[in-house]
Amino acid sequence: MSGASVKVAVRVRPFNSRETSKESKCIIQMQGNSTSIINPKNPKEAPKSFSFDYSYWSHTSPEDPCFASQNRVYNDIGKEMLLHAFEGYNVCIFAYGQTGAGKSYTMMGKQEESQAGIIPQLCEELFEKINDNCNEEMSYSVEVSYMEIYCERVRDLLNPKNKGNLRVREHPLLGPYVEDLSKLAVTSYTDIADLMDAGNKARTVAATNMNETSSRSHAVFTIVFTQKKHDNETNLSTEKVSKISLVDLAGSERADSTGAKGTRLKEGANINKSLTTLGKVISALAEVVSFILHYKGSCVYSANILGDILLLSVKVVLLWPFM
Repeated sequence: MSGASVKVAVRVRPFNSRETSKESKCIIQMQGNSTSIINPKNPKEAPKSFSFDYSYWSHTSPEDPCFASQNRVYNDIGKEMLLHAFEGYNVCIFAYGQTGAGKSYTMMGKQEESQAGIIPQLCEELFEKINDNCNEEMSYSVEVSYMEIYCERVRDLLNPKNKGNLRVREHPLLGPYVEDLSKLAVTSYTDIADLMDAGNKARTVAATNMNETSSRSHAVFTIVFTQKKHDNETNLSTEKVSKISLVDLAGSERADSTGAKGTRLKEGANINKSLTTLGKVISALAEVVSFILHYKGSCVYSANILGDILLLSVKVVLLWPFM
């Protein structure tokens, strides 16, 4: 599996207060990379098993020897993606799944010890590797952008004062891009952490019956990593550019479960519409022609932007937290 271009990981979280109060029972079992689901209506029926590249059991506490911590998830997924970025590849990680499943926690985490998610851990290690470089011929530059797609409107999270809808343009060679999206240079992890924090505060969230802090938008954090090497003997320079796309998708939801009405209902409809289109894009990944038709033929902004990330990334991880 180490050479695969696309990997799929699943993660099961602990019960939240709502599930605990209803005395819910866990119907998920994990052993190695295999995940089994028990039919709650017929527990005697043989569980249905599925194999993934990674199956993360995070349903219990850290004392459980099988517990998958934030660090373990990053070590398995984030480190490999960072290595590929240093090799010059475009990479992306998508967190995909139902609302309240733990996507934002897995990607961003919390500002507590050992609770950092994939994005902050990857950014921190990126600068650690840059600072450890002893080759005087090498130089590095890092630029970041952070946007959200909310009800098919694109917002710049690093410039939240701009309330307008950013335009999605089509470049004849480079494909879809977001016009006037901020791209800021950073020189340390502190710089990037401050921008992440500011962007997270500007992101659209709201409470539903299933999630008190439900993300109502798709968020895309992008790192453009440039490596320059100057050969003193020939006085020639080479440049290697990688794009690291880290995507926290809004969760799919059912209106009767979330209790959504009015604005929340409209948000949910837009989220489900874009995820349905993106699902077709993902399922067509194996058929390049079909894949291009799916996302090129879509008028859904999110499908064009997110589909383009998938198409241009050599290494992809689809991370599916669920419960």
